[in-house]
This record gives sequence, structure tokens and C-alpha cells, in this order.
Amino acid sequence: MGEAIVGIPLMPQEGRLRNAHILIVDDEPANVRLFELLLEEVGYRNVRSTTDSTNVLSLYLECQPDLILLDLAMPHLDGFAIMKQLQACIPKGTYLPILVLTGDASAEVKQRALTVGAKDFLLKSFDQTEVLLRIKNLLETRFLHRQLQDQNQSLEEKVRDRTRELSEAQHEILFRLGLTSECRDDHTGEHTQRVGRTSAFLAQALSWPAPQVELLRLAAPLHDLGKVGIPDRILLKPGKLTAEEFEEMKSHTTLGVKLFGGSRFPILQLAEEIALTHHEHWDGSGYAGLKGDEIPLSGRIVTVADVFDALTHERPYKKAWSVDRAVDEIKRQRGRQFDPLVVDVFIDVLSREDLLGNQKELFACAPPPLS
Repeated sequence: MGEAIVGIPLMPQEGRLRNAHILIVDDEPANVRLFELLLEEVGYRNVRSTTDSTNVLSLYLECQPDLILLDLAMPHLDGFAIMKQLQACIPKGTYLPILVLTGDASAEVKQRALTVGAKDFLLKSFDQTEVLLRIKNLLETRFLHRQLQDQNQSLEEKVRDRTRELSEAQHEILFRLGLTSECRDDHTGEHTQRVGRTSAFLAQALSWPAPQVELLRLAAPLHDLGKVGIPDRILLKPGKLTAEEFEEMKSHTTLGVKLFGGSRFPILQLAEEIALTHHEHWDGSGYAGLKGDEIPLSGRIVTVADVFDALTHERPYKKAWSVDRAVDEIKRQRGRQFDPLVVDVFIDVLSREDLLGNQKELFACAPPPLS
């Protein structure tokens, strides 16, 4: 049981701490009343108290105190049990000062109290100056800690905002780079973005992790950036290219490698891989002669997405094909130009009307959220 506190003179309290919420816990009503009078007299405006230790948890959750004055020797739940109970409720990183009040001056009790959560320790035979100064110091520490937390949170928000802005800027730069590759034969730049979206759909269906799907969505539109080095007389030629012209056209893959090569950033490393391999054929008859699994999966995916989009949209050298005709051609090239697995996934994704409702417009729309 707690012990009564006697004869405490008063002293004025600084105004800036007057709004602090203080909870008094002591099974002796006389002790509680003396603390209430002391704190109210010096200006503390938000003082709550209880003589029933079983009410402490609910009071803590209700008033969220800035300081708890806690007796140790109480029936039902003693001060040690209460501190253990509060540990599960105090948010991580929060500084909640608990000033333990007891008549037991033993080192064992003091060490145990400090171990389970007490921030300071005070014997009940104290004078008014000591208790008020300890309360003031603990509250000052509490408010300084909260101020630091607020500053840290503000800094973290600024870092998040800046990181988001940088990410948006990077994405816009990549988007505009993709436009560059199509600025002469596709003024809208929609081809590159459709290829990116289609590639993302296929990667999702192939169970790629979401971050890799997003990388592919951003990198795939850069597949033809090397076209900036191809002369208009070849790039925009309405008829069939000569063998020499075709060889020059093929160089856009290696030009893309030169543009992206040597980067330490994963997205540009992936763009380099795609630029080099998106014209490879499953049977080895592509630009560099890579065959089957020698071709990175990213290149195999983008090849299907690129060809499908090129077939279904008008180009200087051809009219747009219908979706059905383009799908038939991709099926026909299964195991020749295209990876059979990627073709199967492509057909499956295109046929699943539940994704977006209209299968004919599937690849003109953005993919579902990747996160």
C-alpha cells in the first residue's frame, strides 16, 4: 500500500508546460489529492488521477498523458505490472516519462523500476522543489523529443517529396527519349508507349515481380532509340529496303547499345538489353543470330509487343492490319520468330475479356496497377 505525503510547499510553474497532460496513479486518496493540489496550484491544467490501478490502461489510452506519476506498492496491479502493461501500448520511438513514487529506497527496487520503463525514481519523503523540478525536467525532455520527432517527420516528408519528384522527372525523361525514337515516323509517340504497356502485361502474366514489370514498362519504349541514327531515306522509305539499306537499318540495335551501354542504373541496363535483342528470332534467324534461351526474356517479350503493334498500326511502308490478322501472323511465327511461351501468354492475355472488357482495345490501355 502507498504512504501519505505530508507538508509540500508550492512554487510557480512555467506557463509553456501548463498544457501538459499528467496522470497520477496511487492507491492512497490522500497522496493523489496532495499531488492534484500541488500541480493545479502551480498551473498544470490537465491533471487526471486514479486510485484503482486496473483503470490505468484505459486512462492512458483516453488521455495520452505526457507524464505518469506512478506509485509502486498497490493492490491488484502494482507499478511494475502497470509499466509492463503500458509497454505494449506506447508507440515505438515514443518517449513517455514515468516518475516512480515509492517508500522503498532499496537498490533492487530502483533497478527493477528503471528496467521496466521508469525514467526517474523518487522517494515519497521529498520536498516540493525536488518533485516539481523533476516533473519539469521530464516534461521538457518529453517535449524536446516530440519536437525532434516532428522535425524528423517533416524532413522525411521532404525527402519523400523530393524522391517522388526525381522519380517523376526520370520517368518523363525516359518517356521523351521514347518519343525521340518515333518522332519521324510516329509523331504521337504512341507506338513506344503501347509497346511498354503491352510488354508490362506480358511480364505480369509471366509472373515477373512487380518492380521488374515496372522497369520493363519504362524501358521497353526505348527499344528503338537507336533509330535516331538512321537516315530518313531509309527510315521513311515507303517501299522495300535494299540489302544495303536493310543492313544500315539493322544498325539501330547497336546504336541503341552505344546510347545505353555502361550505365549503372538497372532501367538503362534493361533498355540496353532490349535495344540489342528485340530483333532476335527464336529460331536464330534474327539480327545477331541469337537463338532460343540465348535471347534474354525481356527481348523476347518486347519482340512480340513490338511486332503486334507495328502490324496493327499504319507505317510509311504499310497499311494497318486488323487485330485478328495480326494475331494469326504471330501464331504462325510461334517457334520461328517468337518464343512459343511468350506467344501463348500473349494469346491468353489478349483473349481474357475480364481484364478490360474489350479485347480489341486491350493493348491500347494502361496495364492494371503493378503494386
